[in-house]
Amino acid sequence: MLTAPSSAARVVKALAVIVIVMTASACGGLVSSIAGGFAEDLGSAVFNQPDPLIVEDGAPAYLLLLDSLIEGNPDSAVALAAAADLYAAYGAVFAREPERAKILTARSLEYAERAVCLEIDEGCAWPTATFDEFEAGLDEIDDDNAGLAETYGVASLAYIRAHSDDWAALARLPHIESLLLAVVDETPEADRGALYNYLGILNTLRPPALGGKPEVGRDYFERAIALTEGRDLAIKVEYARGYARLLYEQELHDQLLNEVLASEVESEGLTLTNTLAVRDAKQLLESGADYF
Repeated sequence: MLTAPSSAARVVKALAVIVIVMTASACGGLVSSIAGGFAEDLGSAVFNQPDPLIVEDGAPAYLLLLDSLIEGNPDSAVALAAAADLYAAYGAVFAREPERAKILTARSLEYAERAVCLEIDEGCAWPTATFDEFEAGLDEIDDDNAGLAETYGVASLAYIRAHSDDWAALARLPHIESLLLAVVDETPEADRGALYNYLGILNTLRPPALGGKPEVGRDYFERAIALTEGRDLAIKVEYARGYARLLYEQELHDQLLNEVLASEVESEGLTLTNTLAVRDAKQLLESGADYF
């Protein structure tokens, strides 16, 4: 499961864009301003929502709404990116059946590919580019399009994680790592926590024998925890799930998860993701007896 801002935060981002897209173009600057304020309030409400079921139950309606917006505006990179964000988050967080997660993350990646193709010159070639071709095209990432590139990276990572039984999908991991590192270069240090979490997940999706780099992943998880001062409990869950389980380090696994359970869940902007993290920590600890 993608967590930290890669779950609820991306849902909020997408919902906020829906509000702006639906109102700003039709009603001018005043309504755009109102929509922006509503989007900000919506984000705060969702981030601080202690009941994940409310978000889970409400999001499908917005998925359909975004689909309809894209049907009428197929060349809107804003709508495409919002849809990619929401489908990736919903597929990673709330799709309990593996096949459903595959379908939702595939839709996310499709929308992300279309969005970068519209806004980044080399973006159209990204899905089929060789590693060298892909890396050469990353020079186009700058402060203006780094957010869109991140959307593509997270959609790709969600897709690869849901399709981890597909070697062709796993073969794209080096591409996405290079992309996320390029985005890191365009992101202020204080805001890199989520990116380091993604990079930690990416480097622990495979065991070392199959090309994984768990120690690199561990370093990214540690950096993400440090940058967020431990407030984002979801990072520790990913650390335990990705690194500790991969290397069968039960002591570290249990330590991280027990730290999550002992932590304060309510935290401005993180209550929802922390609530989900506590849920997952309990499940991982319960299954740990059979895993290790």
